[in-house]
Amino acid sequence: MKLLYPTTLKLDPALLAGFPTLTLHPYDAKAPMIPTDLLDAQILVTWCNSPANLSFAAQNLPQLKWIQSLAAGPNDVLAAGFDTSRVAVTTGSGLHDRTVAEHALGLLLNAARRFYEMRDFQNEGKWPGHLGGPQPDREPGTFRTLRDARVLIWGYGNIAKCLTPHLVGLGATVRGVARRAGVRGGVEVFAEDKLAELLPETDALVMILPGDASTRHALNKERLRLLPKHAWVVNVGRGSSVDEDALFEALEKEEIGGAALDVFEQEPLPEGHKLYRAKNLILSPHAAGGRPQGSEALIVDNMRRFLAGQQMRNIISKL
Repeated sequence: MKLLYPTTLKLDPALLAGFPTLTLHPYDAKAPMIPTDLLDAQILVTWCNSPANLSFAAQNLPQLKWIQSLAAGPNDVLAAGFDTSRVAVTTGSGLHDRTVAEHALGLLLNAARRFYEMRDFQNEGKWPGHLGGPQPDREPGTFRTLRDARVLIWGYGNIAKCLTPHLVGLGATVRGVARRAGVRGGVEVFAEDKLAELLPETDALVMILPGDASTRHALNKERLRLLPKHAWVVNVGRGSSVDEDALFEALEKEEIGGAALDVFEQEPLPEGHKLYRAKNLILSPHAAGGRPQGSEALIVDNMRRFLAGQQMRNIISKL
């Protein structure tokens, strides 16, 4: 049985030594094609594959039985055209929780403490005196600290659960929004029909939504207008969940305090794109994840389950 793993992942072959019927074969995830001698593989591990590579795999791996994606969501794999009626798909959900949560926290601190503005002044050789010295403490109608800040996390899943304790530890009040209301880990989570009530009471909105048709432009012009003028938007989910034209307009008109984006509708963001010059925008080049933590353990665990005919972790489609 052949398992193909991408060269974008450093996989220790010794970890799979307990599977004598399995052979490991690296492949270039960025190449448009997979070598001919590997096209009889039954298992495909994907990570940062190019769309052309995945499309080729979908059309040319007739014996494929299982795809282990290391991405948090299955969008790229499902979009490639694999026959999920005969190919099981499992994701890397949980592998990026800590790194994305840490990045989101960094963006929030950057926004609140104005590190980006300090850097701009430094690049101009100027002293940002207005950001130093005596400052108002938790002045109403501002986002200058996480202490007592009202943070709303839209897309309250595993990453949000990892992020929340850090925010609470710094004194923030956290609420969540998800498809179903409830209490998760002591945090009150509301359904999306409550957004009109929640957004006006928000100092920082953290977006961690998946990318699919149901979330496209979820944060649109109407919802942006519900946010207070000082509120910040942080997106570490999927770029398609934010209407970028509406966000740019809100930033230019200073209808919100600012935005910190790690994901975009088109990546890389084209040179000269208007978002590069938007007011109070922190641009992060899809850097929140990129380091799947525990990927080898997940592959080994799911391999055992696959060979035993058991339910695999993070399964999206099953045989």
